[in-house]
Amino acid sequence: MNTKWIVPLEAAGPKDRPRIGGKGYALYRLLSGGFTVPKAVCVTTALYRAYLRRTGVGERILMELNRKQFKDLRWEEIWDSALRIRSLFLRKELPQALEGPVKKALHAQFGNSPVAVRSSAPEEDAAAVSFAGLHESFLNVRGAEAIIDSIRKVWASLWSDAALLYRQELKLGVDKSAMAVVVQHLVTGRASGVAFSHNPVNPAQGVVEAVHGLNQGLVDGAVAPDRWLIDRQRRRIVGHTAAERRQWAVADRSGVRLEALPAELQSKAPLETAEVLQVFGLALAAKNHFGSPQDVEWTFAERKLHLLQSRPITSGREAAEGDQRSWYLSLKRSFENLKELRGRIENELIPAMVAAADELAALDPGRLDDAALAAEIRRRSEINSHWVSVYWAEFIPYAHGVRLFGQVYNDSVHPADPYEFLTLLGQTPMAGLERNRLIDEMAALVRTIPGMAAALQAGDPPAAPLAAKLAAFIDRFGDLSCPASGARHCIERPETLINVILQLAAHPPSHPQAAPGARAEDLKVAFLARFSGAERRRAEEMLDLARSSYQLRDDDNIHLGRIEAQLTAALQEARRRLAPRIPDGAAEIDPSELLLALENPGHQLRAQPPAAKAAAPAPARTLRARQLVGQPAGPGIARGPARVILTPADLAAFEAGEILVCDAVDPNMTFFAPLSAGVVERRGGMLIHGAIIAREYGLPCVTGVPDATALIETGDQLTVDGFLGIVTVATGRL
Repeated sequence: MNTKWIVPLEAAGPKDRPRIGGKGYALYRLLSGGFTVPKAVCVTTALYRAYLRRTGVGERILMELNRKQFKDLRWEEIWDSALRIRSLFLRKELPQALEGPVKKALHAQFGNSPVAVRSSAPEEDAAAVSFAGLHESFLNVRGAEAIIDSIRKVWASLWSDAALLYRQELKLGVDKSAMAVVVQHLVTGRASGVAFSHNPVNPAQGVVEAVHGLNQGLVDGAVAPDRWLIDRQRRRIVGHTAAERRQWAVADRSGVRLEALPAELQSKAPLETAEVLQVFGLALAAKNHFGSPQDVEWTFAERKLHLLQSRPITSGREAAEGDQRSWYLSLKRSFENLKELRGRIENELIPAMVAAADELAALDPGRLDDAALAAEIRRRSEINSHWVSVYWAEFIPYAHGVRLFGQVYNDSVHPADPYEFLTLLGQTPMAGLERNRLIDEMAALVRTIPGMAAALQAGDPPAAPLAAKLAAFIDRFGDLSCPASGARHCIERPETLINVILQLAAHPPSHPQAAPGARAEDLKVAFLARFSGAERRRAEEMLDLARSSYQLRDDDNIHLGRIEAQLTAALQEARRRLAPRIPDGAAEIDPSELLLALENPGHQLRAQPPAAKAAAPAPARTLRARQLVGQPAGPGIARGPARVILTPADLAAFEAGEILVCDAVDPNMTFFAPLSAGVVERRGGMLIHGAIIAREYGLPCVTGVPDATALIETGDQLTVDGFLGIVTVATGRL
């Protein structure tokens, strides 16, 4: 059955590595060397290339990768590109001329027996680099049709966000890259794990790690393994670290799931002493076979030990300064990990965060003497720093819940729009939407009470009942003049909130788009209908977690902003108190200078050097392009004048019907959504705050537009195409 598309391991040869990939080639060599490896075939890179060519997916990938300079992509944009590319593979089936012979060959080899479908890129598992974990594998797949579906997902993983991050190292280009796939008989072992012929941190030792059940839980990081250290020379166990054995991965009807480990196994190590040494002996044998230290995956089926794969141990590479790829990859969490994280966030961190903000707000800095005010500023700074750290360590990883759900949704539904799942998550209660609702209420008062709008425009103080609502709003969300939610008086004329109310009052009521409620319910029903039994319960749990993650993506900044606002209030009090000592013309005083002045009456305040302009360098004036290309983030087309926002003070002049153009829509400025006709951002990504709020209000939105605030001027007439991610400038300098 050795064909252009399918090569059984036993029929492979020394020259086949380029077409069967690194993993397939290693398995061929192990089988040739007499190791017990499961029956397998390799789906060649030729089939991958034929699929790309005949379906046009190759050209679509090329278009995605050329949408923007790769070096300019943010992490979120890389994930978006990977999602769109994955959707191409999900929706484009194998052409009939290819599918027929491949399906026939797979059926002849495996029938309806369970198999593992594993990636085997030509560069994978090489001696210099392994790229372990960058590509996907699927276990317990049954039937030729399901195997082919999994093969397409493995192909798609060649363009995963993780792989794209290592694009240079992988030499990832559409014309140069390819993916072979290993389809391997699934051995449902009673215990499984990995073993290292050499301990990467102590070459005198080897390492064996084992879990009960399948290896999937260990590889995904969802199940902690027992770990043994072995003296390589004397073949003796010198250390054993028992895991907290609570779960195991088991095969179910259509895949692998985690479930509670039976009580009788929780106190029992997955391996006996003799078995640990047997596994280590297997790793050493692989090392001797390949001539280099090996990292092997194995499983015990009853008493028989099977070798699932072997690859060279590669030394960890030191990340270059500023290289945050490892941090980004750490954001990917398993469903089980996200559930634990959710419990901590919702039950501990958010309540503590709210309590901290309330406690700070209860203390008026104006009542403190200078020394006490300095101490309070330091205390508030430490509290704020603590919660910023929590935000990055706990809240940002939790946002992966939306992404995880998106992949599950797309894999099961195969929607034409790869972001359809965001419609399903829409209409989730969020603090930002609640803030906008309260503003709408105040606008309704101005709209209905005769003379109130004119009085506000004339600068008169707000009359009852608006005054009470304004006070309550400002107490909760601030006066909207500051970047931080809850802060106030950040500009000399804090009329931002009044301006927003007047703008809204001058137009009919605006609300988050009305349709999504029913639409979201329809999508939910259609999504859940694809599952039954335990799988349906898991899908429901995943949807619920995704809604929570989606909500936190907006709310966490509101909570964090309230704490930052209290630090801002204390610093404002210090500046007010020290105003007579501030040098003439000094716009900014560093907080450290304020502290010195509060604690030392003789300290001479020094002005802070002017900060470098935050905006990106202005592009060359010779540029003549009239279209700016970014990422499609909110469907629809809008036309209107641009309002470029560079500082919070610019918001005060915002007028209804304008296109909001900014570096990034801060979560604390999304109250402008009801007034906007569209949104254009330099920062990119479908899950950034501007994109989320734009979708809630049905606004066309394009994100990831390089130099947006430099290339567009306030007043330029824009057309925002949120379907294609294109902004057309009808007038201006372009």
